[in-house]
Amino acid sequence: VKISKNKKIRIIYNFNKSNLFIVFLHGLKSDLTGKKPNCFLDFCKKRKINFLALEYSGHGKSYGKFEEGNISTWSKNTKFIINKFIKKKNFLIIGSSMGSWIGLNMFKHFNKQIKGFIGIGSAPEFTQKLMWNKFSRNIKKKILREKLYIFKNDGYEYPITYQFIKDGKKNKVLDMKIKSRIFVSAFHGKKDKVVPVIYSRKLLNLF
Repeated sequence: VKISKNKKIRIIYNFNKSNLFIVFLHGLKSDLTGKKPNCFLDFCKKRKINFLALEYSGHGKSYGKFEEGNISTWSKNTKFIINKFIKKKNFLIIGSSMGSWIGLNMFKHFNKQIKGFIGIGSAPEFTQKLMWNKFSRNIKKKILREKLYIFKNDGYEYPITYQFIKDGKKNKVLDMKIKSRIFVSAFHGKKDKVVPVIYSRKLLNLF
């Protein structure tokens, strides 16, 4: 899908004329080839529910470099795609890891349309709390000096830039109070080595 002259976002879109969309938002450095989006797509097809998922800039086959992206940019990508395909219809958000953070940002724009929220291993504000605050002084100096650090965690590599960390500070959501009477659920593995279970509890407390 074109979002401007030279920028395209890859999406999965399945329309069934129902009154509800399920919107899936993936995690950091993930894409739409994984098991989760395709599992939810199959679920929606069988029950004739509308489904929408996107790859943020710098992810999968979407435009741009990962290192140039951040929470603000990926939230704007998400808002654009929702406006374009869902318009005024109601939807339920399923956010995986970072996707939960981006999903929480959507309440600022679509509060009345969001009828449910499901978090999977939710990681709101992870850039500050799970990265920057835990980085050693040497790593922080390296990021400030070279503007890039390859963060390795549980077998995965994440190119982390200082602009990414700074932008995370601008997207605080854990002090929000979401006044919506909607279905909210959080799934989180107790053995998650990357994101502690408390982050899903923090998410639930926002509602």
